[in-house]
Amino acid sequence: MPTSNPLPPKENALFKRILKCYEQKQYKNGLKFAKQILGNSKFAEHGETLAMKGLTLNCLGKKEEAYEHVRRGLRNDLKSHVCWHVYGLLQRSDRKYDEAIKAYRNALRWDKDNLQILRDLSLLQIQMRDLEGYRETRYQLLVLRPGQRASWIGYAMAYHLLEDYDMALNVLEEFRKTQMPKSLDYEHSELLMYQNLIMREAGMIDEAINHLQRYDKQIVDRLAVEETKAELLLQKEKTGLAGDVYRGLINRNPENWAYYTGLEEATKPSSEEDRLKLYKDIEQLFPRASAPRRLPLNFAEGSAFRSLADTFLRRALQKGVPPLFITLKRLYKDPKKIEIIEDLVLGYVNCLKQCGKFDSSDTAEVEPPTTILWVYYFLASHYDYKQETLKALEYVNLALDHTPLLIELYVLKAKIYKHAGDVEEAVRLMDEAQSLDTADRYINSKCAKYMLKGNLVQEAADMCSKFTREGVPAVDNLNEMQCMWFQTEAAEAYKRMGKWGEALKKCHEIDRHFTEIIEDQFDFHTYCMRKMTLRAYIGLLRLEDKLRNHQFYFKAAMTAIEIYLHLHDHPLSDSDQDKNQDTENLSPSELKKLRNKQRKAAKKAQQAQEKQKAEHDKKEAAVKKQGDGELDGPKEEELLPEKLARPEEPLEQCIRFLKPLQTFTSDRIETHVSAYEIYSRKGKPLLMLQALKRGCQINKDHPQIHVCKIRFLLTMNKKGEVSESVQKVLKQEMDKLYFGKDAKTLNSEFMDRNNNSILHRLAGARIMYELDPTPEVQKKSLEIATSLSDSYTGITRLNCIEVLEAICRGDFGSCVSVAQDYQTKCHRLFPLCPSFIIPANSHPDQILANGS
Repeated sequence: MPTSNPLPPKENALFKRILKCYEQKQYKNGLKFAKQILGNSKFAEHGETLAMKGLTLNCLGKKEEAYEHVRRGLRNDLKSHVCWHVYGLLQRSDRKYDEAIKAYRNALRWDKDNLQILRDLSLLQIQMRDLEGYRETRYQLLVLRPGQRASWIGYAMAYHLLEDYDMALNVLEEFRKTQMPKSLDYEHSELLMYQNLIMREAGMIDEAINHLQRYDKQIVDRLAVEETKAELLLQKEKTGLAGDVYRGLINRNPENWAYYTGLEEATKPSSEEDRLKLYKDIEQLFPRASAPRRLPLNFAEGSAFRSLADTFLRRALQKGVPPLFITLKRLYKDPKKIEIIEDLVLGYVNCLKQCGKFDSSDTAEVEPPTTILWVYYFLASHYDYKQETLKALEYVNLALDHTPLLIELYVLKAKIYKHAGDVEEAVRLMDEAQSLDTADRYINSKCAKYMLKGNLVQEAADMCSKFTREGVPAVDNLNEMQCMWFQTEAAEAYKRMGKWGEALKKCHEIDRHFTEIIEDQFDFHTYCMRKMTLRAYIGLLRLEDKLRNHQFYFKAAMTAIEIYLHLHDHPLSDSDQDKNQDTENLSPSELKKLRNKQRKAAKKAQQAQEKQKAEHDKKEAAVKKQGDGELDGPKEEELLPEKLARPEEPLEQCIRFLKPLQTFTSDRIETHVSAYEIYSRKGKPLLMLQALKRGCQINKDHPQIHVCKIRFLLTMNKKGEVSESVQKVLKQEMDKLYFGKDAKTLNSEFMDRNNNSILHRLAGARIMYELDPTPEVQKKSLEIATSLSDSYTGITRLNCIEVLEAICRGDFGSCVSVAQDYQTKCHRLFPLCPSFIIPANSHPDQILANGS
């Protein structure tokens, strides 16, 4: 469509060259041609040229100038689709997708059939999941370009995502009729499998089976065909046919556990003997396969289990399989199976020591010397799992005496010490393990992780630097690589050290990674339709829709919320920077010297950091110059720990991290406890009640939910200033939640129901003291909280630390002697844990100084 402000032929030719330079990423040449047009006084305010100059400047990183030129261009030519399109591209580069969509729609008002604008608009709509708008745009593209494959696929996909399966299938079928597939045509094969996927999601099981049979010879992905066919036949209860398909799949891969599960569902063995026979037959066909030997252990009982476990263990221990314990770990939910496994392996130890065989009555040859080594290794893992630390250490030390340079033994010993609570010794052992093989990246990463657990952040970064890019600080390179395990552990380490700003910086970096992953899907909207990877593309879209339910985000968000809540309750002042320094006993002159020394050290560190950053930026600029120079997205605000540690509105930051958790991890109790804690500080009773109700739906007897419930009841009984309508809703919902009972009754009933769990006893005791903080109740509540009877559940190191922290925090008032007595009791149970070692001349504020 001609512009409302056309250029003469000469200038028009220059304008076309600007467009060509932009497409070929020759931005500096494009600016020269734009200057030639704008240098002419007649065309100094030509809208489309100004817009294209702005777009080119944006690609060179000059964002402010770019916006200025594009806006000038728009003001001078509001009816130009080019100006509006360019404005949309600028907004898109800043990830302001809503504004970009508006700009594209304005562009289409002046050129409704512009293919490029329609394509760009459709990309934004699918990125924003505006599915209705996406369907309309794809329809326009189909009408304009019915000969293009992407037009049909995109239109069908819009209906699929809107769950209008019939229409999606009709569109795909019409397109399929126009195709002439070649032999082994992968793209046509993917189209057929995508059709079948839609049929399955629509519940059209018979049609899906018939579809697979009809186009069987045209589908290249044979594994997907067989797996899909087996699932569909099972759903139709055609068990005989499904069993045959699963046998074929097992023949293809005898180590896939899912195939055995499917075969069992298909054959439906009536007894344990039949199930065992099924696996025995497969074992004879595949004598080297592990799965048919391992899976019967899940359901076998008694003597049958003992016999199967004996065979499986002997075979694995002879081979020397380090992850044997991990393979059997699922069986440890059954105490009887644990007992049988322990009895068998202890028997192996005795016989191997005496005669070098698994059984003294065996006529087989003597086992190789390494067999007893792996038996020791297994027993150490076994006792570590059972929290019998001293026995675990005994066996791992026997293994080390046998083979002193085996890396796996040092890794296992470090793990035992970590589980026992002695992180310092665990770090030392893991460092020794990595020193035995400095080229092993796995051991290097494990060692770094242990160092972070020991709050040795700089040492961990130095350890990782052996495998990161040279010339760039390891921490920066790990951030670039989105190495989130390192950042989550670093955030926790900084939190333990009270370095709130550094911890928050790591949490925000992780949050940005998830934003970047969501933005990166933009590149795949056109790629997947072009390459016809349609099933993978649908999987990608669905993954992106629930991305923030990932464990890394959950951990980072919970850490950030805890820190922001702490900073809301205890905001930092400028003087807090010096609190870590012991300056009370220094004279004024010594204090002045210390301050000067600190300033010099800080200045030197800053200069070194700035130098490193300058070198890094220089290299990045060189890389960009060699490439296209185009910016990936808007420049993020720099994360400064000092600024993060002093947030203006910490509760708003909490809510920013909480919202994704409420959307994606609403099945976790911690989400709703955090929501309650945030909204209680904001004074939002309805939102507090909402968090409680959601938490109670998951587990009404959870200790933290119980504490929140009672505190909410006490808060509401104080009758603060609440409107009548809110009071009415609160009364109605609280009657359902509390059944008209008072706090003491509710707490008493809670403790009666959960009298055998130490965390529940702690929660009940805390509320008991809060309700009546008298010396008599204090004594009784402390007895309840600190009791460690053998009949109680949950007596673990971490739970005991939680009880100790509650006492030291003052949840039961002042009770130093009780804390020390409790430490002594716990020390007998967990002798290696520093948290339960009472330092000499300890002050109550330093009871936990040796580290939970």
